[in-house]
Amino acid sequence: MVDCVVKDWQGADAGTAILDLKVANEDNAAHIVHRAIVRQMHNSRQGTLSSKTRSEVRGGGRKPWRQKGTGRARAGSNRSPLWRGGGVTFGPKPRDFEVKMNRKERRLALRTAFQSRVEDMVVVQNFADQLSAPKTKEVLAAMGRWGVESDEKVLMITAEKNDVVYRSVRNVANIKLILATNLNAYDIVLADRLVVTAAALEKIQEVYSA
Repeated sequence: MVDCVVKDWQGADAGTAILDLKVANEDNAAHIVHRAIVRQMHNSRQGTLSSKTRSEVRGGGRKPWRQKGTGRARAGSNRSPLWRGGGVTFGPKPRDFEVKMNRKERRLALRTAFQSRVEDMVVVQNFADQLSAPKTKEVLAAMGRWGVESDEKVLMITAEKNDVVYRSVRNVANIKLILATNLNAYDIVLADRLVVTAAALEKIQEVYSA
């Protein structure tokens, strides 16, 4: 169980929130998080790369020149992998990169990854009502008041989708906005700082605690 300080829009302390998630043992925590990240990266691959072998390249049915007497090396087809325009030896073919992992393990890895970033986490009050219109400048100013540096990669987690908040941060390259129900281990580990609303923190514990 961890007590997190909740900051308001101005950056002042506005209370505390409790983060209490069941995580993996210290001995195998790194291993299970690593497995979850490897699985996510593999499963995001399309696996549609394809190259043609010498039997699939068009042409090459006629022997380029006679076997003997020309002084040149023997050649049976101009679609040999040794020739320009020929087939590819051991080239990529469509394949499935899917890596399986049990649901309980995936959720345990997610909880472990999230709680391991508690020192880099900033919990804030819901700030959607502070923005009457999409204002990137105001959100960046608030991030500065929360102690987030401008060059840090930020994962912003909210409880529900808000169009004003989304349009305020979508042009900032180093800020990624996701919902609490769409958490994944890769984004959590990749970010330098996590900005989580108090409502999102409650949602995370509600959804992923079991």
